[in-house]
Amino acid sequence: MKKILVTGSNGFLGQKVIDLLSGNDLYEVTAISKGPNRNPNQAGYVFCQIDLLDQAILMDFLSGHTFDTIIHTAAMTSVEACETDKATCQLINVDLVQTLASYCEKNQTQLIHISTDFVFDGKKGTPYHELDMPNPQSEYGKSKFASEQVLEQSSCHYAILRTILVYGINGDPNRSNLVLWAKAKLSQKEAIKVVNDQWRMPTFVDDLAHACQLAIERQAQGIFHISGAELMAINEAVYKIAEYWKLDKTLISEISAASIGQADNRPRQTGFDLSKSKNELGYIPTSFIKSLEIIEKQFKEFRR
Repeated sequence: MKKILVTGSNGFLGQKVIDLLSGNDLYEVTAISKGPNRNPNQAGYVFCQIDLLDQAILMDFLSGHTFDTIIHTAAMTSVEACETDKATCQLINVDLVQTLASYCEKNQTQLIHISTDFVFDGKKGTPYHELDMPNPQSEYGKSKFASEQVLEQSSCHYAILRTILVYGINGDPNRSNLVLWAKAKLSQKEAIKVVNDQWRMPTFVDDLAHACQLAIERQAQGIFHISGAELMAINEAVYKIAEYWKLDKTLISEISAASIGQADNRPRQTGFDLSKSKNELGYIPTSFIKSLEIIEKQFKEFRR
């Protein structure tokens, strides 16, 4: 059995990774997060409540264990929070990665690290390849690029999975994202405003969790782009959500990114060339509409 550590296990992706791996006899899974375990699924893995920013406690924990792979999902992901609290952003998104990389160097542990399309400026106009030069425009993007550089300059066995606009559902009712937000608001007959001049390839969280598993199985090394395969404007995605659940599309009004102060700190258009991930990992993204069908079933499974 491979011993796997998942950081940020209370997070959206963290819970999905735990649910996926803990049900597999090939893995012995340990989950760590700052707060008490919020995953409704609490079987098949060991949970430890650990503040990742408490260096002494974290190092004491790590020194007492040997892991084959660390899946590092913990991060400060709010663009606005990273702008207003650069110090904490640095601690969580960069310094913590350095700590984990040092552990992985010493213990021959694979580190799977989650990064973002926000390392790019969005001006290319065509899907980004792993070899394209990053040019982040926000503190969040800069911190994630810095974390990538930490790994590239280390001698640890790392796989960086960059992803885009993650959506889906898990058992935690406090977790939201574009799909859950739009569905909830429109179901309640509430009007919503949606940006119409930013383009993304939204990523189904189940696909991203599976990509983490593929990275373990293939002993992946380097940078990989993981997202959906369909480029769409944010408003276009919301219209698809409304159409799938037969909700009132007249409640949707389109606005510009500039009107809400998001023109400069978010890339205008990102999308990924998925060739490397498909060829080297065997990654196959779920179509957007198919993912909505799966989410509809998961609403019932999670009793939400």
